[in-house]
Amino acid sequence: MIAETVCSAVSAAGLGIAVVTAYRKRFLAATRIAAYSLVPVGLVMTGVVGWLADTAFSPTAWAGFGVLGAAWLLFVGTRAVERRRGGTRAERKADRRDRSEAVAAGASAPSLGPGPRSATGSATAPRAKSSTGATDDFSDIEAILKKHGI
Repeated sequence: MIAETVCSAVSAAGLGIAVVTAYRKRFLAATRIAAYSLVPVGLVMTGVVGWLADTAFSPTAWAGFGVLGAAWLLFVGTRAVERRRGGTRAERKADRRDRSEAVAAGASAPSLGPGPRSATGSATAPRAKSSTGATDDFSDIEAILKKHGI
């Protein structure tokens, strides 16, 4: 009963503000204020306010909200653990299987196709790697790292 009275008073005050706003020649704003002020009366007429008032003072309803909150916390907690682990156990197993199938057996082997052709059309002979060639490559990398202080 008191909730309905409060809603009616809020609506009457809102309509009064809408009239004053319309008097100031701000018709669009006045219409918007009138629409907002009619919402509480509409909620009273549909029975939503009575239902909310009964729910607000019901210990069973508050216990239900507590149970829903606990369920939500459990869902959020399990999701956080899944993200930290990288998905569910089945998803991780499927990812490992997909990764192993995605790489072909000889994918990391170098290509042994013909080298670049010269102007005469013959293939150039591939250079044999010497043992110093590998060392030179690493010395270049070491020099770059030393230059940056690493």
